[in-house]
Amino acid sequence: MANDDRFAIRKLGTIRAGLYKARLDDLAAAFSLEDVRYLPGHFHELKEDRKGQWACDLDQPYRLIFQPHEEPIPEDENGRYIWIEIKGVEILEITNYHGK
Repeated sequence: MANDDRFAIRKLGTIRAGLYKARLDDLAAAFSLEDVRYLPGHFHELKEDRKGQWACDLDQPYRLIFQPHEEPIPEDENGRYIWIEIKGVEILEITNYHGK
C-alpha cells in the first residue's frame, strides 16, 4: 500500500491515504525518530500494552502505529526512550486504538 497511491486511496479513502503518505514520507526523510518528534501528526510514544510502539495521527480517530528496529530500544538511565538513537521503524498497522 505504501508504494501504490491508488490502492491506498481505495483502502483508506482520499484524506487518510494522503495523511498516511505524508507520515511515511516524514519517517523516510528522518535521520532519527527525533526528526519527526515535533512535526505535524503528533508523533508520540504509546504506553501500557503498547509500550515500545509509537503512533502518529492520521484522520480522527485513526493512527499509524510503528515500532523501532532497534532491539532493545535505546533508553536513558531513567527508562525514557532516546528518540535520537532510533534510526529506523517498522509500520505495524493503521488503527483506532482508543475505540477498542
